[in-house]
Amino acid sequence: MKKILIASLVAVAALATTGCAVTSGQSTVGQYVDDATIATRVKARFAEDSQVSAMRIQVEALKGTVQLAGFATSQAEKDRAGQIARAVPDVKEVRNNIIVRPPTNN
Repeated sequence: MKKILIASLVAVAALATTGCAVTSGQSTVGQYVDDATIATRVKARFAEDSQVSAMRIQVEALKGTVQLAGFATSQAEKDRAGQIARAVPDVKEVRNNIIVRPPTNN
């Protein structure tokens, strides 16, 4: 019983010090959670802003770098989305890959 307890403690200590790989490019579960939180905060701020469509713009975060993709109806909307993302805590960099496509009148 004592050997099992010691082995369990060693295993837990090893996991705690090395971290668990989540996906390639992300080092730990904690980093994954941080990135998910950043992306959620950016999307929430888009939803609160009258100039930016949270429905047309996708947000991904990896190690504090936020990537924006999707479509904006104007350069002003694209620029505003970048500004909002940069203002979110823990964002280190923003890659604004939003494409400006004016609305079509059908």
